[in-house]
Amino acid sequence: EVNQILTTYDWVYGIAQIAAVVLSVVAGLIAVQLFTAAQRKKSLVAWKHLSVVLILFAIEEILGTLAVFGIYKSPFITHIIPTIMLGLLIAALITQINVNRGCAQ
Repeated sequence: EVNQILTTYDWVYGIAQIAAVVLSVVAGLIAVQLFTAAQRKKSLVAWKHLSVVLILFAIEEILGTLAVFGIYKSPFITHIIPTIMLGLLIAALITQINVNRGCAQ
C-alpha cells in the first residue's frame, strides 16, 4: 500500500481528464448520429470520415485518461490513432472537394 498525498494540481488535472472523457463520449455519440445521417444524403459523404475521426478521438481521450492515471499505457495512443485520424481528415477533405466539384462517389 502506497500512501500518496495529491496536490491541488493533481486534483485539477484529474478532473480535467475525466471531463475530457465525458465530452469525448458525447462527441462519439454525436458522431454515430452524423454517420447515419451521412448514409442518407450524398452531400454529407465526407462526414462519414469525420464521424470515424470523432469516434477515434473519443477512444484516444479515454485511453489517454487511463494513461494519466497509470492504468494503461501504450504508444498506440500517441502515434497510431492520431496518424489514422489525420489520414481520415485528409480523406474527408478530398471527398468534400470532389462532392463540391460534382464528382459523386
